[in-house]
Amino acid sequence: MEAPAIAHPETSILGAKPHYAILDGLRGVAALLVVAFHLCEAHATSHLDQVLNHGYLAVDFFFLLSGYVIGYAYDDRWERLTLKRFFTARLVRLQPMVVLGMVVGAACFYFQDSPLWPTIHAVPVWKVLLIMAIGCTLLPVPISMDIRGWQEMHPLDGPGWSLFFEYIANALYALGARRLPNRALAVLVGLAGAALVHLAVTSPTGDVIGGWSLNAEQLRIGFTRMLYPFFAGLLLSRVTALGRVRHAFLWCSLLLLAVLAFPRVGGAAHLWQNGLYDSLSIVLLFPLVVWLGASGQPGGAVSGRLCTFLGALSYPIYITHYPLIYVYTAWVNRHKPPLAQAWPVALLTFAAAIVLAYACLKLYDEPVRRWLKGRFLAVKAA
Repeated sequence: MEAPAIAHPETSILGAKPHYAILDGLRGVAALLVVAFHLCEAHATSHLDQVLNHGYLAVDFFFLLSGYVIGYAYDDRWERLTLKRFFTARLVRLQPMVVLGMVVGAACFYFQDSPLWPTIHAVPVWKVLLIMAIGCTLLPVPISMDIRGWQEMHPLDGPGWSLFFEYIANALYALGARRLPNRALAVLVGLAGAALVHLAVTSPTGDVIGGWSLNAEQLRIGFTRMLYPFFAGLLLSRVTALGRVRHAFLWCSLLLLAVLAFPRVGGAAHLWQNGLYDSLSIVLLFPLVVWLGASGQPGGAVSGRLCTFLGALSYPIYITHYPLIYVYTAWVNRHKPPLAQAWPVALLTFAAAIVLAYACLKLYDEPVRRWLKGRFLAVKAA
């Protein structure tokens, strides 16, 4: 199980800045690839035969994109910005969909009956509601409270783990990292990068997959995966001058697809080779993709609308698609169809995830955030 962390530009609480439309579009491209990755994952027997094999790296791409966007949006605004206002803005942006994702997960829970999770129907409704209520706060639950059996810190909506680390990254930035001079930040990024490479090449599974359980090993993976890309993105936003890249959305989308869909490296005999691929993709290729994306503009009205649509859809589809993946995985586990036969159901699930996300965006997320912004972030007249 793997899901991305998704951050969003914040341009409203202190006035608008120029918008990185292509980065919005890339966030949406990566989110759609993650849905496809999770659908294919239901048919894999191990990490070695997964279709879209490196789709799990999308979470690391999103952490880097988050650091870049947070640095761009806030680094030069702290003379007019309080900690309270910063954290309120992040909660307004992210928390409404966290709540809805947990509600969707709870509503789908009993449709996920499968030998994978044989105790689902033995879980009383009050316990599901309790886990849902805790999940709505994004506080992780200990393994002893897991109601599924996958040891997830958010058993009703697995992707909540990466939002948990996203909030930690935002807190680290606001409470200290924003004050770091670039040299000190570069040292932090270097140390975090070394820790990431070490994790990847020494991993018993030959990859960086993990971070969703509340135990020492998984917390180490989660923090290691968050620290380098987030702070590398922050440093990138500070020290790089943007270029002028034509057709940046197309080239960046293709590069991102190539990285995430690249076949497993090294096989079972040389697991460290895949770990090296993972770490080099995160350390070198993802910063390049973000820089190229920030250096370009949509090539026309159609491209601009596509980037806007994909960017708006990315977070809702990230936080609501996984309950559908649980249901699809349960169906695959029960009937054992190969992907070549199951593709119509997989395609239907993919389409349902998009429709659900769009409905959540228009009927819930945007109206709720507008109200919350007006209630808690409106600039009062002098």
